Amino acid sequence: MKANFYRTNNCNELTINDLDKEVILSGFVNTIRDHGGVMFLDLRDSFGITQVVVHDEKLLEGISKESVVRVTGKVIKRDEETINEKINTGLIEVECKTLELLSEKAMTPPFEIDSSKETKEEVRLKYRYIDMRNPKVAKNIKLRSEVLHFLRGKMHNLGFTEVQTPILTASSPEGARDFVVPSRNFKGKFYALPQAPQIYKQLLMVGGLDKYFQIAPCFRDEDARKDRTLEFYQLDFEMSFPEESDILEIGEDIFYDVFSTFSDKKVSPKPFRQISYKDAMNDYGTDKPDLRNPLIIKDATEVLKETTFGPFKNSNIKVIVVDDIGSKPNSWFNEIVDFASSIGMPGIGYITLLEDGTFKGPIDKFLSEEERNNLIKEFDMKTNSVMFFIANKNLKVAQTFAGQIRDELGRKLELIDNNKLELCIIKDFPMFEYDEKLKKWDFCHNPFSKPYDEFKDYDNHNIEDIIAHQFDFVCNGCEMASGALRNTDLDLITKGFVKVGYTEDVIEKRFNSMFTAFKYGVPPHGGMAPGIDRILMLILDEPNLREVQTFPTNSTGQDQMMGSPSVLDDKQLKELGIEIAKEE
Repeated sequence: MKANFYRTNNCNELTINDLDKEVILSGFVNTIRDHGGVMFLDLRDSFGITQVVVHDEKLLEGISKESVVRVTGKVIKRDEETINEKINTGLIEVECKTLELLSEKAMTPPFEIDSSKETKEEVRLKYRYIDMRNPKVAKNIKLRSEVLHFLRGKMHNLGFTEVQTPILTASSPEGARDFVVPSRNFKGKFYALPQAPQIYKQLLMVGGLDKYFQIAPCFRDEDARKDRTLEFYQLDFEMSFPEESDILEIGEDIFYDVFSTFSDKKVSPKPFRQISYKDAMNDYGTDKPDLRNPLIIKDATEVLKETTFGPFKNSNIKVIVVDDIGSKPNSWFNEIVDFASSIGMPGIGYITLLEDGTFKGPIDKFLSEEERNNLIKEFDMKTNSVMFFIANKNLKVAQTFAGQIRDELGRKLELIDNNKLELCIIKDFPMFEYDEKLKKWDFCHNPFSKPYDEFKDYDNHNIEDIIAHQFDFVCNGCEMASGALRNTDLDLITKGFVKVGYTEDVIEKRFNSMFTAFKYGVPPHGGMAPGIDRILMLILDEPNLREVQTFPTNSTGQDQMMGSPSVLDDKQLKELGIEIAKEE
């Protein structure tokens, strides 16, 4: 044993088989306990904990919790009453001979390491280097490494070539707001951080690479939410000469294998269920349905087409039937009404089918006898079942509200099996969708998606009817990946951008590299991009994406640990040719 070694073993590997072995351990002091002149010190590193017994108190002078120390000593057996079966090293301890402080005396941490998950997020992220000493946080970081290693190996085995595409690129209108970086040498011009490596990966196919992948950082200047931060990572891949089914099959392999390897939950068998966008919106009220919830949305617009009830007249009427809940107290139904109000609904109606074939409920009096009978027959209502009504003149609004009510009912009725990872593929997305806020048409999914052949002549079809080869992988109500076959028809790409408000000269300027490259010959191609962070969220049962990132920003996009975004000094601004406008 060399005295200048920092350690001969880590703090999680010594066992009863190592008795009498002379060892060196290094790590953080997790706890110090005084048992009447005999001191016990729990030493922690990234692998685990080993108990150290110290008979000479002088060895602990200047040592406190979170001090970084090196211990030399002999492995001995613990007394029976001190055995700790909860840790791997619980049968032994190290009898300390020397103890050396390896850093300056440690300050008191701003929060208890073991309880950091209960500390306010703002404090945890400000002191993230302390937070990640918590074994639970460290476990998440290590699992991320293991998952990335697994995915890289899988892609290599599938014949994909790993390529890193640029981080500094040109701004392009791909849906979200760009992060921009000013150029010092070209004043007045800006680089952009990639929202995704979309154009680069398509140019790799033009270059004949055939199959490409990378663990790609993506940047979008959008408001943060639980499942997205300003910076996130995806397994980006593209391939030449595929059918849509080829891409879907690879996606199924990736998701099934990674979840089966790293999660104890039951994973959907392959092939995953495929659902059209139209059916998803009709049946679940969302394009990312949680299939663990058995409730299905039905349409009652035709059944109630002659209704005289004001909120239903000339509206799209969605209903959800739930069996055997009619006996629940009024307070339970009032909570559903309150939830409906919280999501912006003007109200929600419901009726309960009684044993004598009549209804009770707030809107029963507004229904005719014929409508009552038709509802029972059409939707197979049974005694004690309840029908919830969601109505709106805008179809998509009605669908979306119904989807949210479906989710809430699933939660309140405990219909969700949390031991399942239920995957599906949503496909046949519309090429365009109407933005109610901006009062204009925009791309629904990806501007470079290939429309189905029957919709190639955009001018001969209603814009809302155009369907494209684009798809999402969804798991437990979370969008996990987006993909598509790509459009290689330059005239059709141009027409698509014109439909959403761009002029032809702007399009050719913004996508000059792609437009020029395609003129030299381009193979048909397509791909997708599974979200790394969201995969980890589901494996770890973490509700917030920030818990699976090593150095995340806070909920407002600030990095309080590093102090970003920060203010540039006047010299830096002058070099960049930037003048900050004063607020009025």
